[in-house]
Amino acid sequence: MHFTSEERHEDGVLSREFTLGEIPGILWTPRSAAPTPLVLMAHNNGLPMAQPRLRARARHTAAAGYAVATIDAAGCGDRPRTAAEEQARADLRRAMGAGEPVDEIFESLVGSMVERAVPEWRTTLDALLTLPEIDGPVGFSGWTALGIRLAVADPRIRAAGFFAGGYVPRAQREEARQVTVPLLLLLQWDDEGNPRQRALDLFDAFGSEEKTLHANMGGHVGTPWFEVEDGGRFYDRHLK
Repeated sequence: MHFTSEERHEDGVLSREFTLGEIPGILWTPRSAAPTPLVLMAHNNGLPMAQPRLRARARHTAAAGYAVATIDAAGCGDRPRTAAEEQARADLRRAMGAGEPVDEIFESLVGSMVERAVPEWRTTLDALLTLPEIDGPVGFSGWTALGIRLAVADPRIRAAGFFAGGYVPRAQREEARQVTVPLLLLLQWDDEGNPRQRALDLFDAFGSEEKTLHANMGGHVGTPWFEVEDGGRFYDRHLK
């Protein structure tokens, strides 16, 4: 892991950009020098790590005493995409413009991104846990489809906060039954692009004995900021 830049913010949080082979990422750490738990943070369906909303969540979480890391995994952000992914994105734009069904296109596109992203997130986790400022345990926040696969594949994930606003492929909806870590699912009740019942069915499918659903009125990007604060209390219960 090679750190390429760093910035100390007014709240004491240190943000450092890094590369790990071809994987670009950002690590936020709190002012405290003591080793901290780690939260992996991913934006829904592979949007870039540079998204302002993700950065704001990461800084807030780091200021609360966590190391927070995000990456642009294969096919995400500005990383190169396969020809099939480029075609799926073109098909998606055309279908949305024409008002046609898009689920099968999302199935192909998101499923491919998850398959390519999970190994890189696990490689990144391996490297992060060797840093002296991080001692685990590990939580996950954000992209539901990716988080489901990671929680099933990697026993180091101890708690998960998911956003119901991204498409979850059928394979991950089936895998949800194998997720047993404590989880918090955020749902926007009026999300125009993600059917409410699908999110409720997904919540019901999770195998976790401790699972919480927070639903708020409003559309896709209307999640209130207090949910970030509630998410912090969720991680405090399970990672500290």
